Amino acid sequence: MAEPNTLYKLIILYMLENVDFPLANTQISDFFLEKEYTDYFTVQQAIHDLLDSDLIRAESTHSNTQYRITSGGSGTLKYFQDKISDSIREDVYLYFSENKMEFKNKNSILADFYKTSGQKYAARCQIKENGISRLDLTLTVKTKEQAEAICRNWKNACDDVYAILMDSLLK
Repeated sequence: MAEPNTLYKLIILYMLENVDFPLANTQISDFFLEKEYTDYFTVQQAIHDLLDSDLIRAESTHSNTQYRITSGGSGTLKYFQDKISDSIREDVYLYFSENKMEFKNKNSILADFYKTSGQKYAARCQIKENGISRLDLTLTVKTKEQAEAICRNWKNACDDVYAILMDSLLK
């Protein structure tokens, strides 16, 4: 078996290789903590090391960081995948089978904001499916608080907004 820190990195690569959407930092960390493989800080160090080695890449917003495996990460995993035991693979499989739809839904609805020229803010709201944008809407508002409110409310309102837009535009 591989040295623990190496094994943690391989598990993260294995997790990212076996989903067709990015995983949030909390989703990766929760797996390790639920299974009591290691502590939160060790997982964060493993993620950091994988980022530094360009084996994974991060996509960050104000409220979330998600990770995807790179081609280098896939190649590394193929080379060392025999270091991951069948029981760990089974743990990953069970974790995903119990949570995959929730993960996919959480990771397909995105919202972030940024400051624009002219002292305004833009709130960018997205719905993605299999990594492809289904809706990408940017609203410009006057205050940071308004942009934060839009981002905070997007997850609950996105289905209704999408339906209204489709109904209005396909008349």
